[in-house]
Amino acid sequence: MISREMARREGWKGWDEYAPFYDWENARTLGRKDVPFWRQVAAKEKGPVLELGCGTGRIALPLARAGVALVGIDRSERMLERTARRLRALPRRQPGRRRRRLTLVRGDIRALPFADGHFNVVLAPYGILQSLLRDRDLNATLESVARVLRSGGLFGLDLVPDVPNWREYTNSIQLRGKATGGTYLTLVESVRQDRKRRLTTFQQTYLERRRGRVNEHRFDLTFRTLPVRLMTRRLERAGFKVEAILGDYRGGPWDDRAEVWIMLARRCGRSAV
Repeated sequence: MISREMARREGWKGWDEYAPFYDWENARTLGRKDVPFWRQVAAKEKGPVLELGCGTGRIALPLARAGVALVGIDRSERMLERTARRLRALPRRQPGRRRRRLTLVRGDIRALPFADGHFNVVLAPYGILQSLLRDRDLNATLESVARVLRSGGLFGLDLVPDVPNWREYTNSIQLRGKATGGTYLTLVESVRQDRKRRLTTFQQTYLERRRGRVNEHRFDLTFRTLPVRLMTRRLERAGFKVEAILGDYRGGPWDDRAEVWIMLARRCGRSAV
């Protein structure tokens, strides 16, 4: 069982500590297979795009390179620092392409610091909403997203469906391999479930070996997973109409066993002119 302290924790905690290892781990798991899907969604809708939890720029930078005008918001300063470094390294223009536009904002997705109706699209990729551990956090975020979306604007989100099904274990080696700068990383992980609260906590230990020395980095990441049926209700309550539920990044149909749960919802109101 997860302790009371774990149950009370905020879902954004741990992400500053995770920042140095995020890209290394995701290159070995999800990679970039969701990027073409979100790039297509953003390009089709046009207009300014907001990405919730943009992190190290895994989605934001490819979309910006494709000419999407995008604002990325994240609460983790160390995640945003990594995106900013990569953004500065990019050329301002590429022949035959529009100038890339990416703005980074440090802020809380439960209270988005943007004007009403400012965005045509809001994206919440790779389970970012699962870092909202209480109903009031999720509801506040959905209401905030609805406020900054224009009428008829699109909200795209995906959920990682298998997190509640992870078996509990302690100090299991999950990944190991080379990283940049001659560093060798080992991820040692423990998993704890609180099924009553739908919480899954990953207790992460990264062992960083370099030149015969080992540094240990410990942090926890906690996620909350709601079924599609309940997420649909939350979206409808916040003023959205779900127009598609997909089961993969190729647009395949959804069911409970799908590899990902993608939801596309439209902000209710008069259609955009």
